Amino acid sequence: MDRHLTDRRDAILRHLRGAAVRRQSDLVGLLKQDGFEVTQSSVSRDMRELGVLKAGGRYLPPGEEAAPAPGSFTAVARFVRSIRAAGPSLTVVSTSVGAAASVALAIDRVSWPEVVGTISGDDTIFIATQDGEAQSRLIDHLHSVFRI
Repeated sequence: MDRHLTDRRDAILRHLRGAAVRRQSDLVGLLKQDGFEVTQSSVSRDMRELGVLKAGGRYLPPGEEAAPAPGSFTAVARFVRSIRAAGPSLTVVSTSVGAAASVALAIDRVSWPEVVGTISGDDTIFIATQDGEAQSRLIDHLHSVFRI
């Protein structure tokens, strides 16, 4: 990786750790103040490759992301709004706007055997299970960790 790209990505992480960055355009402005020639698309690509997530209306750098270590949902619990079954193999979790990816990542990281896979949008997560029994166990897990 070239030195300029490394320096720019280090600056992105420094800004995300230093203040609540809510829009990519704000980050573009900060980087330009630092002397980097950037566009919103280059910043977006850098953030994606760095593993930056958006939750609670702000961008979170890796290591401070809303997805905690396996077994710990403390950092994302406040974003979950509802949990409901949609048929015998699909569970829908509603979150605050912008938090679904972080909550889904937390769910993926615990590797519950009931979970076949997750798909997340901006404020909705679809969780697939093998059957109704697995779904029931999953919903029990979700209610216990998110206390809804």
